Amino acid sequence: MTEPAITPDLIAAHGLKPDEYQRLLGIIGREPTFTELGIFSAMWNEHCSYKSSKKWLRTLPTTGPQVICGPGENAGVVDIGDGQAVIFKMESHNHPSYIEPHQGAATGVGGILRDVFTMGARPIAAMNALSFGLPSHPKTAHLVKGVVEGVGSYGNAFGVPTVGGEVRFHRSYNGNCLVNAFAAGLADADKIFYSVASGVGMPVVYLGAKTGRDGVGGATMASAEFDDTIEDKRPTVQVGDPFTEKRLLEACLELMASGAVISIQDMGAAGLTCSAVEMGDKGGLGIKLQLDDVPQRETNMTAYEMMLSESQERMLMVLKPAMEAEARAIFVKWDLDFAIVGETIPEDRFLILHGNEVKADLPLSKLSSSAPEYDRPWVETPPAAPLGDIPAIGLIDGLRALIGSPSYAHKAWVWEQYDSMVMGDTVRSPGLGAGVVRVHGTPKALAFTSDVTPRYVMANPFEGGKQAVAEAYRNLTAVGARPLATTDNLNFGNPEKPEIMGQFVGAIKGIGAACLALDMPIVSGNVSLYNETDGAGILPTPTIGAVGLLASLDELIAGQPASGDLAFVIGDTAGHLGQSALLAEAFGMESGDAPPVDLAAERRHGEFLRANRHLVQAATDLGDGGLALAAFEMAEGAGLGVTLTAATLPALFGEDQARYLLAVTPKQGPALQAAASAAGVPLHVAGRFGGDAVTLGSDSAPLAALSTLYRSAFAAAVA
Repeated sequence: MTEPAITPDLIAAHGLKPDEYQRLLGIIGREPTFTELGIFSAMWNEHCSYKSSKKWLRTLPTTGPQVICGPGENAGVVDIGDGQAVIFKMESHNHPSYIEPHQGAATGVGGILRDVFTMGARPIAAMNALSFGLPSHPKTAHLVKGVVEGVGSYGNAFGVPTVGGEVRFHRSYNGNCLVNAFAAGLADADKIFYSVASGVGMPVVYLGAKTGRDGVGGATMASAEFDDTIEDKRPTVQVGDPFTEKRLLEACLELMASGAVISIQDMGAAGLTCSAVEMGDKGGLGIKLQLDDVPQRETNMTAYEMMLSESQERMLMVLKPAMEAEARAIFVKWDLDFAIVGETIPEDRFLILHGNEVKADLPLSKLSSSAPEYDRPWVETPPAAPLGDIPAIGLIDGLRALIGSPSYAHKAWVWEQYDSMVMGDTVRSPGLGAGVVRVHGTPKALAFTSDVTPRYVMANPFEGGKQAVAEAYRNLTAVGARPLATTDNLNFGNPEKPEIMGQFVGAIKGIGAACLALDMPIVSGNVSLYNETDGAGILPTPTIGAVGLLASLDELIAGQPASGDLAFVIGDTAGHLGQSALLAEAFGMESGDAPPVDLAAERRHGEFLRANRHLVQAATDLGDGGLALAAFEMAEGAGLGVTLTAATLPALFGEDQARYLLAVTPKQGPALQAAASAAGVPLHVAGRFGGDAVTLGSDSAPLAALSTLYRSAFAAAVA
């Protein structure tokens, strides 16, 4: 095949700016081959190089006594005691999911699972955070159905429980949905596998499924805005096979136990290119690949296609040569490809051979650690205008506006499509706050949550970034777990616009401050930029995934309120309605500032709740929708009514932070009040659970009618 001429149009189509192409020429001293251009494009795009975000990511707190491995590897590793570690990460598959929702979401799940098991961990839990456009938009129902089906079909077939997540709707996602996938696994702390290649002349081995043309250019596509050519991008979306991935998991874990593995890397974004370059660069070695030996499922594949394919269910490994026969036998047994496709070399070279030709010969270190890095201009987000008068609405009508909107309605339609009980260790399934999974064979359990309120981040990136971490802290605490660490998925628009970059910088500063104050370091993550269509960006959506530890299931707070239980609120209520869910859903308003986050109060109130969990029947954090929504959800889940004494919109729907709602028996109430008084923690009785009506102040409605609305609104919106 004759390779195309390197023209300005071809360079631009590969996402390289003119100055970046000049940088490329300066590095190699000549015009690149077509394959070399593709390799540079893959390694220097935003998705792989983090060129717009690296400067700011370095400011995040990433260490702590609990951290075994922070950012830079496939996933983060955190100590959970007894020689065990939890390994977890969150990653986006936004662009592919908008183009082809089922496969985009499915391969997002597959990719994040591989990130976890390539470190030597068996996956034990998955979550997802999904953002869609307005239900009235012509694409939304198609996207919701396809994405949820894709997430469920891959996770269910692979055999990992989906234990939590979130779903929101907003017009800013009309042209660019967000699909953020999280996975966590368990491993022995002294048996973690890394991607650092070592040793010269070591075989580089290709493992898993065959290479096809699906996903060629996927990483570059994921680093660009959308426009009216979106349908042309469909071939860049990968195709997944969860049954092959399950076999790959078992084969990899068996191979790791054999002692044959020197280093191993998932083939994700940019496929063979990125995995080989990262392994070589981390080990200070070069890599030589012979593409004739790459297992292929399509005929006449070019070097360019093989290097940039993002076919799924593949790994790259550096192997101990003496154990080749044993390693090959494992993969043959699992009916997977095992092929030696190259070797490590001492020179700083990335040498690609195909047929009898050199298709690429590049300085390997320049592809990864020497990728462009930008200090993008940014402007601080201006302070939000004060919140003016808000329209009048009845208290129960305010609640109806929330529970009848798909963002706050019951999400059973979503999570009932996910297997949350596979593996038999799920203690708390989706729909109840943080998910909880037993650490098999021990008394311990792990809790998982994902959180962000994009409206807050839009209005005030710093406070919104803090709030995302604080809400994750509260969700873990509300089930009794001690928060351990976080992963982030930073979804923003075009970083070349100073106001968008300002949102990113502000959010990073807020996230960093909260992670530090709450002792929840960031150990892994993902940045997804250019989430724009025709120049219109999404709401800034820095999703925080967090993990907490229960030393024993005796520490779990997972009960339900009983009739006669008191509703206690931890924390002060000032009635902050700026950027609240009530304004957004009842009036279509996004006005005022985000609620301020007092990180010292967050920590103090969280520690108080965990210390006094034995006095509490049930707990939830207070976030979107304030006290009214939280009390309704807690009561409705138990089939009870609830009476709240507060009688104003700010008191019932305000979204002040550092607050929890508790169900406490009348007998335990005085002990809890005494403990709060001694600890200097604000605590007050807000009402009582029981009856068959929901009463807010002097306004009341039958529980049955509200429950019907709450449990039907989501399906109705996406029908």
